[in-house]
Amino acid sequence: MTRPILRLAVPADAYEIAVMSRYLIEVGLRGWTWPPDRVAKAIRTRDTNVIAAEVERHLVGFAIMDFGDTSAHLALLAVKPSYQRCGIGRQLVAWLEEAALTAGITTVNLELRSNNFAARTFYGVLGYKELSYIPGYYRGVETAVKMARDIRRSASRNVISDK
Repeated sequence: MTRPILRLAVPADAYEIAVMSRYLIEVGLRGWTWPPDRVAKAIRTRDTNVIAAEVERHLVGFAIMDFGDTSAHLALLAVKPSYQRCGIGRQLVAWLEEAALTAGITTVNLELRSNNFAARTFYGVLGYKELSYIPGYYRGVETAVKMARDIRRSASRNVISDK
C-alpha cells in the first residue's frame, strides 16, 4: 500500500468526510449528526482540527478533534474498511495528539459505542483508558464508553543525557 498523506482537511473534503461519518460511524442510527455543513463548519473553526488521510489522491480516512484549554475531544475518527489495520488510524491519532501537545493540552477524551469492541481495543492499545459508560448517549438508544488519555510525555523521555 502507498503510504498515506495526512493533511488538514479543506472545505471541498466536507461532503466525503460527512458520508464516511454516516456510513462508518453513524451507521444504524436515525438521522445524520455530521452532515456536510457541520463538517465544513468544523473545518473552518479555529479550535478544531479536521485532518484527512489520502492514498493516491483518494480520501481514505479522517479525524476531527476539538481543542480546549487543557483537554481535547476526539469527536470522530474513521478509516475506510479496505484501509483499516494498515496504521492509518494510529497515524491520525498521533498527528492530532502531537498538535494537542503543541497547544499545551494534556488530555484527550473521546466517546464510542460500547458495543464497538474493535474501536475499544484500538484505543486501549494506544493508551486510552475506559472511564465510564453513558447510557443513551447515541440518539437516546445506545450506550457510549467514555475514554481518555494523558498525552503528556514523560520527563525522562525528553531529557537528553550528558553521559
